[in-house]
Amino acid sequence: MATTATTASTDKPEKPSDGELSPEAPRSPINERKLMAKIDWHVVPCLCLMYLLAFLDRVNISNAAILGLQEDLNIETGTKYNTALTIFFVPYIIFEIPSNILMKKLKPHLWLSLCMFGFGLVMVCQGLVQNWGGLMTTRWFLGMFETGLFPGCFYLMGMWYKRSEAQKRFSFFFSSTTLAGAFGGLLASGLGKMDGLRGYRGWRWVFIIEGVLTCVVAIICYFLVTDFPEDAKWLTEEEREFVREKLAADTGKAAPDADLTLRDVLSVFKDYKIFIGGWMYFGQVVTAYGYAYFAPTIIKTYGYGAIKTQLYSIPPWAAAFGFSMLVAFLSDKFRHRFAFAFIPMLIAMAGYGILLNIHGEAQRHVQYAALFLVTMGCYSAMPVLVCWFSMNLGGHRRRSVGTAWQIGFGNIGGIISTYSFLSKDAPLYRNGYIISLSFLCFSAAMAALYFVAVWFDNRRRDRAMANGTVDAQNNGAEEQEEQLGDMALTYRYNY
Repeated sequence: MATTATTASTDKPEKPSDGELSPEAPRSPINERKLMAKIDWHVVPCLCLMYLLAFLDRVNISNAAILGLQEDLNIETGTKYNTALTIFFVPYIIFEIPSNILMKKLKPHLWLSLCMFGFGLVMVCQGLVQNWGGLMTTRWFLGMFETGLFPGCFYLMGMWYKRSEAQKRFSFFFSSTTLAGAFGGLLASGLGKMDGLRGYRGWRWVFIIEGVLTCVVAIICYFLVTDFPEDAKWLTEEEREFVREKLAADTGKAAPDADLTLRDVLSVFKDYKIFIGGWMYFGQVVTAYGYAYFAPTIIKTYGYGAIKTQLYSIPPWAAAFGFSMLVAFLSDKFRHRFAFAFIPMLIAMAGYGILLNIHGEAQRHVQYAALFLVTMGCYSAMPVLVCWFSMNLGGHRRRSVGTAWQIGFGNIGGIISTYSFLSKDAPLYRNGYIISLSFLCFSAAMAALYFVAVWFDNRRRDRAMANGTVDAQNNGAEEQEEQLGDMALTYRYNY
């Protein structure tokens, strides 16, 4: 009788409840390669397009400056133009962490699309301003609406990929900045020829056309942007469970339903590594924005006209895209981050060394070549640093707060960069190059410090496990590990 009952139980397993896989239920075999391709198509392209337009809308003021913005608004002398660049970063820094918390509550597809439509509308208004006060107002609101996109996209992507899979995706996403730089120069060279159409100067058309394009794409992205794995309706239940288990094996369970209170946010900052992550990105931002905002201004000092300057700004960005993807491929292949962040920083340092020491019209081509080294180095190191730090954070709580902190604090460097290249320093811009090089060295030092910190924590946890401390503290408490994320003794950092 007992044997018969057992057999019957085996032949007719209890039906699992809705949305729950029974351990005894046979699973369809999952082809991981096809699943990853499916995830890539749903996650990466939309986010790349969104950030490309965000970065384009952020830095196209540098193209507009060459096309007459400063003269028309009477800000060609003094620091009013630099202040207009700076004001963007104030709300951009303040609202980073609140934005990631809101994205978790409202879902990524809604929050990111709202942010994008907002800054697209502001960009159109920026094309209609009549004075410096109007420009300052639109730059403030541009920063406020853009604040959610960059950390939100990194947070979302970080919840979809293992650490060994992430760098190629992160770098491809981040390389939207280099594509935006190249595309921005090309687009500005074309829109600049609309000068006088409908009574508007060419620089106004740069803002208006790019703003309208952003709003249209935002509406489309509302229907295309994916949510977190636990909410993605385009995954089957078997695929969702496969992704959940794969990510849990890599970084521990994410605790998707965990509340995020003020106490939880503040507890993240008890970990000193959080501050190091912000510092190493901070140094990079000074350098990267210094180039992004002033590249056309620098290139114009080589003797080119307005339209030719826009066209000459394209090749360094294109080279940076290709080099960044090469670095990302090698970083994932060798499953290592530190060296692939540090070496590009050395390349950028070499570029600044050339710019500081080689001058004169006869050496114009050497100076232009140095800009390739600067962009290739800076824009290859930045995504590695962000990916390395973000993917070392475990769980929704620590990753949402940690990524927003790194991006938010790091962008304080943008304020410094906007005052690095002043009109009075033209054409050599020695102060700007020295400031950029100094902060690049600072970033490299912080990256080395972070490497030592995660190596030390891994060794400490290895010793704790060898001594049996992990069993005494956790005692199989799986829920506690979910809440601790990367602070759990069983967690190991990548470097």
